[in-house]
Amino acid sequence: MNEKEQMKLDMVKRLALLLMDEDPQLTIEQALATVINSETYQRLQRDATGFYYQSPRYVYSFLKNELIAAKVA
Repeated sequence: MNEKEQMKLDMVKRLALLLMDEDPQLTIEQALATVINSETYQRLQRDATGFYYQSPRYVYSFLKNELIAAKVA
């Protein structure tokens, strides 16, 4: 595994933990599923976005906005 892939995996873990901090009823499996099934995750996987270089809270803001928009729709 190269450094970029490791950074991406770490970001997924951190995003899941941030989701769990916000909603303590979420299990790690639910939080990871939420992240992995998101558009934010797709962006994270694209090297061109540079999301894996960003702070977890910055990337989390995209995930949070995505989840809010999904609830409204």
